[in-house]
Amino acid sequence: MRIAVVGQIARDLVLVVPEVPDAGATSPVLERREVLGGKGANIAVDVVQLGASASLIGVAGDDEIGDRLVEQLQADGVDTSSVARRGRSALIVDVVCDGKWRYLQDIPDTSLVAPTDLGPSVAEADAVVVQLQQPHETSLAAARRAAGLVVLDGVATPDLLAAADVLRADQHEGEELTGRSITSSGDALAAGRNLLDRGPSLVALEVKGEANVLVWPSGEAVVPLTDVDVVDTTGGGDAFVAALTVALARGERPEEAGRLAVAAAGRAVDHAGGRTDLGGLRGHR
Repeated sequence: MRIAVVGQIARDLVLVVPEVPDAGATSPVLERREVLGGKGANIAVDVVQLGASASLIGVAGDDEIGDRLVEQLQADGVDTSSVARRGRSALIVDVVCDGKWRYLQDIPDTSLVAPTDLGPSVAEADAVVVQLQQPHETSLAAARRAAGLVVLDGVATPDLLAAADVLRADQHEGEELTGRSITSSGDALAAGRNLLDRGPSLVALEVKGEANVLVWPSGEAVVPLTDVDVVDTTGGGDAFVAALTVALARGERPEEAGRLAVAAAGRAVDHAGGRTDLGGLRGHR
């Protein structure tokens, strides 16, 4: 089973601080991690950890940092043959305080995926994950070229929804897509039904702090969040998308895929930063 991921590659600098200083003040750093990051890279690595093959379509800088990012992807078992090299590498600084993140991002235009970067892996994959922080024309081209399952992650335009099989959105994205307030599982179920009418055959929506809801034409499921102490939600959505895609691509029912996805997200939020270890979930049902 092969999954192609279209999305961001970045250097991820994680800083855990006891407080966020005011202007003119300082704060000590309690923990510092410098890791491979970016939502595309996170999802691809998670896919491999869950036992599938992953090909990443993204852009690393034509610099020393880019060299290190590509080397780490390869060490993680990700196929980097479709990773383009140009410009400077993207940087994401994740400042974590009291379980809440603040991002400082340097995402050069050259680090975004262009339609010309899409290689044959998109058409050859059993499933394609399109992370919607990329340019619209790239996302649409990837969705339309895919021969396998098309999974969208984020806020999708009508033409993208029409080309999708699966849509995953967090609470804010779900509200933006539907114009509805999502504060309960019932709200999410109604919003999911609304989105099904626009093209996807499965919609997964977050109810923040409570559950994830999955809706498909013949059913629905509400999967409560795992009982973990949340340190940093960075990477939680990426792990969810990776696990959901792997489970669906191997033929699991939506409710089974939802349980695996929520378990994966739980493992992603109990530490600072978006890099997660999902190896223990292989074979999880």
